[in-house]
Amino acid sequence: MGKIRLKADFTLDVPDDPEIAFIKGDGIGPEIMEVTLEVLNAAIDKAYKGKRKIIWKEVLAGEKAYKETGNYLPDETFDIIRECVVALKGPLTTPVGGGFRSLNVTLRQVLDLYACVRPIKWIPGTPSPIKYPEKVNMVIFRENTEDVYAGIEYPASSAEAKKLIEFIKENFGEKIREDSGIGIKLISKFNTYRLVRKAIKYALENEYPSVTLVHKGNIMKYTEGAFRNWGYEVAEKEFPEKTVREDEVFEKYPFGVPKGIVIIKDRIADAMFQWVLLRPEEYSILATPNLNGDYLSDALAAQVGGLGMAPGANIGDGYAIFEAIHGSAPKYAGLNKVNPSSLILSGKMLLEYIGWKEAAELIWKALSKTIQQKIVTYDLARQLENAKEVTSSEFGEAIIKNIYQECSPKGEFL
Repeated sequence: MGKIRLKADFTLDVPDDPEIAFIKGDGIGPEIMEVTLEVLNAAIDKAYKGKRKIIWKEVLAGEKAYKETGNYLPDETFDIIRECVVALKGPLTTPVGGGFRSLNVTLRQVLDLYACVRPIKWIPGTPSPIKYPEKVNMVIFRENTEDVYAGIEYPASSAEAKKLIEFIKENFGEKIREDSGIGIKLISKFNTYRLVRKAIKYALENEYPSVTLVHKGNIMKYTEGAFRNWGYEVAEKEFPEKTVREDEVFEKYPFGVPKGIVIIKDRIADAMFQWVLLRPEEYSILATPNLNGDYLSDALAAQVGGLGMAPGANIGDGYAIFEAIHGSAPKYAGLNKVNPSSLILSGKMLLEYIGWKEAAELIWKALSKTIQQKIVTYDLARQLENAKEVTSSEFGEAIIKNIYQECSPKGEFL
């Protein structure tokens, strides 16, 4: 068993048998995690013929952690994730009436996982509400640590809210109703820089043509407007030979932007919802503040089949947690019913992150083949004519069968 080593430049040194942490999650989490680990192990076995394997190490979080330790997020969990560098997480239920405000937010903030990364791409055969889902191929980079999600807010009529209202009134002359709840919106230059930097690097490494800064700077000029301006600054200062502003494209490249140059665009957030429907092929990487990214990622997921078909990751400088982006769905717990594709695809992202791209490609090909065979869980079966509805575990078995019987090690169907 080896350990993933985090280098000084935040790249990874990955052995052939890395120990990787996983959190089963709450509700449906344990069921979909079991299926996911079986699929990942099969893809690794097929791709590398026993020369590579992952040693999975369970760590506790959520309801299971509380039952065993009295703590929803034990300190040991953070220590092990840091030691493993990379982790896979099932959905967690935020405790009501006590504990952390949000377990997911706490994991991101404590480990400084500042970029929520969500690739949105249609899997052929998946039912979609739009005519041309194959045109959707975007990756959202959502800032994860600030904006209104920083959690600095006070209830109406509380002492804190009254004090803030009075302070703002006396010092700035702004009138706020006394029965208002108060929240503070934070967007910093430091956090914007590192998010947009990561988005541009990703675009360059994966040959995406553009990065679009999505903001509401026409109204919130000094927070989201600053996000836009700082985003352009990152491109101009740190990637001057590799990026071009959209409004300078025709001046600098009258015969077309050459390969390896990333166009930096910006769009108003509300208008962006229109463009991802009408012209999805014009957008590839979206860099957003926290709230905008939350809305957009779910809306884009709907275009390719819903949250059950979209993966996600929270990534910092080296450390990363890959997770299903849907909730724990406790009413379905124990029924062996829910679609595990979101977590499986998040596992595929994990494999790509550690450099095991052959196994990741096998998963994509086999999952696509399974859906095209119309062997699907209930959520897709009710939308597909003549589909064969299967359980979560049976869906995983069908994917594994396709991995072994119908795919070559390069991910090509035989």
